[in-house]
Amino acid sequence: MSVTPDLTRPDGTPLRVLVVDDEPNIAELLQMALRYEGFEVRTAGTGRKAVAAAREFAPDAMILDWMLPDYDGLEVLAKVRALSPDVPVIFLTARDAVEDRIAGLTAGGDDYVTKPFSLEEVVARLRALLRRAGGRRQDPSSTLVVGDLELDEDSRDVTRGGTPIELTATEFELLRYLMRNERRVVSKAQILDRVWDYDFGGNDNIVELYISYLRKKIDAGREPMIHTKRGAGYILKAAPAAP
Repeated sequence: MSVTPDLTRPDGTPLRVLVVDDEPNIAELLQMALRYEGFEVRTAGTGRKAVAAAREFAPDAMILDWMLPDYDGLEVLAKVRALSPDVPVIFLTARDAVEDRIAGLTAGGDDYVTKPFSLEEVVARLRALLRRAGGRRQDPSSTLVVGDLELDEDSRDVTRGGTPIELTATEFELLRYLMRNERRVVSKAQILDRVWDYDFGGNDNIVELYISYLRKKIDAGREPMIHTKRGAGYILKAAPAAP
């Protein structure tokens, strides 16, 4: 799941996704995966909370579990559509019978994913659904910008304040991950999983080492952008503007 989302709201902010599932582990996995892809995500574990969240959060799409402790998915869909008639919805369920699929789609669901599922499939279906719903593409250059730091995912050029910065392949991936998660603390375990795709037998010193490499290239002689949150991980944020 390393594809940058190419869909935003008209004002350029991330699209919002409401994940509704009464299994906390599933909701958390989906939330983490979608946030990594750049979406703004909120979760709800009951139909009642889902409707309240839809009213407050105004999601651009929903991933909706069919079976909930209070309402079922069809009831939630009806109530949410009363608030926002056009919000696209993907049903998430263990029920795979043809009649269940027909019921969900007839009720207004836009897609249907059965458990167990792959996170990659859910993300791909969501992105396709949002494109069909008319989401706006980002700049095709796929440039990430945080303050005066810019990273072009296509050309793999990196600059800070207009000055080119040469990075190794691993440093580039680490910086890209930090920039995608701007102002969000990411743990060493998350970095190992996303940048190296596996852990080092519990040895997270490799993360500290590459963070130090990156700091020397990104922050040397400048206001720092990469910060350590003791016991939690690292966070990248724009440096304060010069007075």
